[in-house]
Amino acid sequence: MIEPARANHPEPQPIHVAIVEDDPGFSHALGQVLHAAPDMHLAGKAATQAEGLTLLQGPPADVLLVDLGLPDGSGIAVIQAAIQLWPSCNIMVSTTFGDETHVMRSIEAGAAGYLLKDSSPAKVLDEIRSLASGGSPISPIIARQVLARFRQSAPSPAPQEAADATVSPLSARETEVLEFITKGFTAQEIAKLMQLSPFTVRTFVRRIYSKLKVSSKAEAIYEARTMGLLSD
Repeated sequence: MIEPARANHPEPQPIHVAIVEDDPGFSHALGQVLHAAPDMHLAGKAATQAEGLTLLQGPPADVLLVDLGLPDGSGIAVIQAAIQLWPSCNIMVSTTFGDETHVMRSIEAGAAGYLLKDSSPAKVLDEIRSLASGGSPISPIIARQVLARFRQSAPSPAPQEAADATVSPLSARETEVLEFITKGFTAQEIAKLMQLSPFTVRTFVRRIYSKLKVSSKAEAIYEARTMGLLSD
């Protein structure tokens, strides 16, 4: 008979982990830490691409660790097959290859994590738990490469968008005053057109000079046109 408390809180299932790794030393060390972890179960091991593809014919694991440099081919083929045969499995690359080509090909093939073989076994276990929980563990140097790749591929803003992005140092009213100045209006005429006092207009003019770092109307007009602040 099942105790009520246990029925309401079933024991968590261990994370089933499969390994495709041709380095006997690394594979053995990883197998040992997996056996020692109470929340994990080593579901299978393979040392070649062919053995890895055969492994995928069996029951699916929760996490698949794949080396890329296998003696009979690339681990990327194993990743591509795992996406088809074990669709619910979380795949993580564990390799010595840190170049952009291998990283991007692995991610495009379906890998959700990418670790270089410079992590301790305890760290690898933590990354397996993170991957099984929906995370995407990536070695810091690899993460930097991925971000650099996305920055390079991001489209450049169109010329008009770049112009629109220019932030004017002048307020709307200051720009309006400057445009009247450009058309040859005097302070008195601008005051009448904008329904302001001449004192207020002169205040706007002083602010324009200060913001554009100029000392005359001609310099203000030249600087504003150079900065693209005037409509004409």
